[in-house]
Amino acid sequence: MTAPAKTGSDWELDFYSRPILEEDGRKRWELLITTTPPAFGSEGSFQFVRSCPSGEVNSLWLAAALKDAIADAETGGWGRPLRLRCWRSSMRTMVQRAAAELDLEMIASRRTYALLDWLTEREQLVYPQEKGFMAGPLAPPPATVPAPPVPLPEAAQGDAWSWAALPAGLLREANTWPMDFSGLIPVPEGIDDEASVPGLRLFSQSRALAVAGWLGGLEPVRLMLDRRQLVLEAGQDDRWLVSDLEAQAADEIDTAFNSAREQVKGLQFIAIQTTPEQQSFAGFWMMRDVPMP
Repeated sequence: MTAPAKTGSDWELDFYSRPILEEDGRKRWELLITTTPPAFGSEGSFQFVRSCPSGEVNSLWLAAALKDAIADAETGGWGRPLRLRCWRSSMRTMVQRAAAELDLEMIASRRTYALLDWLTEREQLVYPQEKGFMAGPLAPPPATVPAPPVPLPEAAQGDAWSWAALPAGLLREANTWPMDFSGLIPVPEGIDDEASVPGLRLFSQSRALAVAGWLGGLEPVRLMLDRRQLVLEAGQDDRWLVSDLEAQAADEIDTAFNSAREQVKGLQFIAIQTTPEQQSFAGFWMMRDVPMP
C-alpha cells in the first residue's frame, strides 16, 4: 500500500550559471528546485538538481526539466507545486514561459530563503569539489543601483507604526496565534530562544484587515535602512518607503538590524493589528535579511 501523496507546497527555483567550467570551456548552467519548508514541523523538503548544456539554456529545456521534477516529486510522495518562486529578475521571462507550458503559477519573489541557504551551502561545499571549479575571486556581476523607494500607497498605510522586538522562542509558536493573513517561515536552527528578533508593528483601527491583505500580495522580503529611511523590500525588486526617521531612531534600528544578522540569521517580522493592545493579528509575516548571491 502506497502512502498518500503530501499536499502540494510552493517551490523555490534558481536556473543560472555556476562557477564551474565544463570541458567545452563554457560555464555550467544548473537548475535548482527546493520546496518551501513548512514553518513548523520537520517534514523535510523535496530537492531537484539538473545541469543544463550551455547551448540549451532556454524555456523549452526548462519546461522539460520542470516536468521531470514534478514527476520525481509525485513519485516521492510530494504533491504538484502550488506556485513557483523565482528571485532572479534576469531569468524571469524564461521561467514564466516554462511555467506557462505546465500551467504553473510563477511569482517573481525573493521570499526564497530555503533556496538561498541551499545555494550558499553548495557554493561552499559542493562546487569547490567539482572538476573545473573556478577558484579565486570571480568578476562581480554588474552593480545594480536600487531604485528609490516608493511611498506605500494609502491602501497599505496604517494609522501609526512602532518598532518592536520579540524573542525567537516566541516566534517558534507563531502558528498558534490568531491571525487572518500570514507568511510564516521556520526559525533558523541554532538560534537561542531569548535572542531578539526586530520587527515592525502597523496599526489601523478601521482597515487593518485590508492593509494586511494588500501587504500579503506584495511578497514582503525584508526591512532595511536606507540612510534615514525605513524601507520594505518586496517581490523581486520592489522597494517601499515605510517612514522617514529621526537620526536617533535610525541609529537604533540600524543597531537592531546588525544584531539580528549576527544572532538570528537576519530574522525579522511585520505585524498588523487594530491597536497595540489587540491580542490577535490582521496579518503577520516573518522575513529574513539575507544576502543575494
